[in-house]
Amino acid sequence: MGLFFRRNKQEQPEQKKSLDEGLGKTRRSFFDKVSHALMGKSVVDADVLDSIEEALIASDVGADTTMKIIERLEARVARDKFLGSEELNRILCEEISDMLCADANESEDIFDFSKKPYVIMVVGVNGVGKTTTIGKLASQLKNEGKKVILGAADTFRAAAVDQLTIWAERAGVEIVKQQMGSDPASVAFDTVKSAVAKDADVVIIDTAGRLHNKVNLMNELTKIRNVMRKVIPDAPHDVMLVIDGSTGQNGFNQAKEFTKATDVTCLAVTKLDGTAKGGVVIGISDQFQIPIKLIGVGEKIEDLRPFDKKEFIESLFK
Repeated sequence: MGLFFRRNKQEQPEQKKSLDEGLGKTRRSFFDKVSHALMGKSVVDADVLDSIEEALIASDVGADTTMKIIERLEARVARDKFLGSEELNRILCEEISDMLCADANESEDIFDFSKKPYVIMVVGVNGVGKTTTIGKLASQLKNEGKKVILGAADTFRAAAVDQLTIWAERAGVEIVKQQMGSDPASVAFDTVKSAVAKDADVVIIDTAGRLHNKVNLMNELTKIRNVMRKVIPDAPHDVMLVIDGSTGQNGFNQAKEFTKATDVTCLAVTKLDGTAKGGVVIGISDQFQIPIKLIGVGEKIEDLRPFDKKEFIESLFK
């Protein structure tokens, strides 16, 4: 098990800087509003709470999660009558931490690589960075000594197969693909069969991102699952939904549709470095009770990183 995919690992200064910079727009958007509301005040009053609510909504935390946080803050203010503004950050940290869904796997490793090959099926709409996320993940796994095989099961877009092929070549990993328009389940079957035969450590399956017909999407993803289980009975071990953090509330809608279509077990949230809407991480995790395993905070391969809620909150409240 390599160190990269371990929670609570010792952060290198450049990695911490990358995370801090990646969340910079969200942090500035949120705290500029809160700092302005606190200016000249010694206690947290109704006006301050209104400003916090506005800041959370503007950061795309989402209405339901925002109201949970505000209600908890109101209870604290009512109980501790003279709650000082200097305590606000600490309390907000605690409440936001509670909103972030914990991973059912409480080990330090974000993936259970004791299962071999470990199969990850990746879902998400086109344009969210799904293929890029797969490529970066494959590259990091390869660098940690894992034998990785990619499956190009998004067979309806030639660009998707071509892009995944480029990433496979860049990462130095094998890819299984067929002609455009081929049965995605057939590609998935061939991929896991090849992985078993070649004693691979990890299989990552790319899938189509069409949402215009949820019934077809559900049927396709179910078929992919079923054929993989003919080879590996408990596959896939993770169904990872990739969401573009910069789309804000659209990310909620995508999560809603994909959780209806298949059993999503974890999230990867990309493009957090280009948005002030990073609060979507908090809202989606809370509303859907799905743990976040990966976040993207930049364009470099190492900017796809394991999600650690303690690090995330520290950078958000820096």
